[in-house]
Amino acid sequence: MTGQDSDKLRNDARRKDAKHKAAMEKQKANVDSAIAAADTERGVALLLTGNGKGKSSSAFGIVMRALGYGQKVAVVQFIKGEQLSGEEIYLREHCPQVTFYQMGTGFTWDTQDRSADIAAAEKTWAVAKPLLADASYDVVVLDELTYMIAYKYLDEGEILEAIASRPANQSVVVTGRGGGSALQDIMDTVSEVKDIKHAYAAGIKARKGVDY
Repeated sequence: MTGQDSDKLRNDARRKDAKHKAAMEKQKANVDSAIAAADTERGVALLLTGNGKGKSSSAFGIVMRALGYGQKVAVVQFIKGEQLSGEEIYLREHCPQVTFYQMGTGFTWDTQDRSADIAAAEKTWAVAKPLLADASYDVVVLDELTYMIAYKYLDEGEILEAIASRPANQSVVVTGRGGGSALQDIMDTVSEVKDIKHAYAAGIKARKGVDY
């Protein structure tokens, strides 16, 4: 390699470094500006929806995050409950301060009993609704609540009103497929988990510690 070639390589590297620095400075300015503009201090309503795997897992990640800050947390699970989950085991054994309630009927396609499912949903909502009015809770997770709306097991208007009128500093996390446009409209953040590929479709059994 000639000296001229070496100079060219060094100059190219300097240009790339300068271009990268300029791009990062611009990105930082944009991020700083967005942070400065977000000056409203209150709880948020988050909907984790879509047909992909990971909605409840994400919600429990938020639970762990809140607990890390010493916040008061409640988790109410609709539909799930016949089979123990790792989240339930961990919270019951290691986080007794977390209010935890499960509907306990399993999936509606397992029970095949609409009247019993509605009764169980109403009983579970009777636990969840007061939590949404309790300002001492920093985070309330309503896992799989969207199915209660989709199947018309619970009154949609009552659910929306309870979420919208919760204490100002309380955050609520709702998970499940669908839930309708009215629910999405009142949420601050809506994230969709998309199913691209799933091991179950290839005949691989659900894995303890990963799937449940």
